[in-house]
Amino acid sequence: MELGNNTHILEFLLLGISEDPEVQPLLFGVFLSMYLVTCAGNLLIILAIISDSHLHTPMYFFLSNLSLCDICSTSTLVPKMLVNIQTESRVITYAGCLTQMYFFMLFVGLDDFLLAVMAYDRYVAICHPLHYMVIMNPQLCILLVLGTLIMSALHSLLQGLMVLRLTFCTHREIPHFFCELNHMVQLSCSDTSVNDIVTYFTVVVLAGGPLLGILYSYSKIVSSIYAISSVQGKYKAFSTCASHLSVVSLFYCTSLGVYLSSAASHNTQSSAAASVMYTVVTPMLNPFIYSLRNKDIKGALKRFLWREARKVSLVLERK
Repeated sequence: MELGNNTHILEFLLLGISEDPEVQPLLFGVFLSMYLVTCAGNLLIILAIISDSHLHTPMYFFLSNLSLCDICSTSTLVPKMLVNIQTESRVITYAGCLTQMYFFMLFVGLDDFLLAVMAYDRYVAICHPLHYMVIMNPQLCILLVLGTLIMSALHSLLQGLMVLRLTFCTHREIPHFFCELNHMVQLSCSDTSVNDIVTYFTVVVLAGGPLLGILYSYSKIVSSIYAISSVQGKYKAFSTCASHLSVVSLFYCTSLGVYLSSAASHNTQSSAAASVMYTVVTPMLNPFIYSLRNKDIKGALKRFLWREARKVSLVLERK
């Protein structure tokens, strides 16, 4: 570490969820298990969609991108946490902290935008079914994903540059298990008013915008479903967006819960523990929600696993 006249710091300390040494092995086992389940579950969703030609539709194209995003967002946080627990070291370099913060905001923002895009996809499918394949053509789907990626990258770059201009003095302890933006700003010994204004503005625009889009899409979807005369038709229409609605509810409820708990409580460790819900638990649960509530995904997973098991058995027989 170099303090350079008490104005610069080259490394930080991640305090994590708990500083109790006896709890660390338990935390390591729990987070390793959740990370492996997250990666395996989302990877299975991606492989099932790729391997099944019946799922080569806009809905499942966006779902595969969401699963990939969940793997990436979790991978920016959990491996570093596991290494710190295993090595009994809480150190993260200044460059490593900025990099982790950038990629986490990138993938969380991408997650948020993709949920809005998927809501629009369901709106078109239910409210304009005859024009669905014309509107949601492959070119538009690719442009929507690229657009969300570019907006998320620009937002993360802006926040990273705003943190880069800050000066960090002697206090270098981050009361979290990863380099979270607000905690980074609070550690600075320089004026952070511009950072606060930029953060509030981007939260309103980039978080509120997709949420309003989702609410608008589902208001139109509900109106269209109520207009359907048969009960079976209503159930079929609602079942096509039930999984997505469950994931949206989980994402926003956990995010809002973390925000409210951190605002109401001054206990930073409890805030860090609450953050586990939307950073680790939500990406882990998404594959289960889609596989349990979606018959197409369940069928594709069964066929994919059966084919892979068949390949393994043929290899073993040849040996």
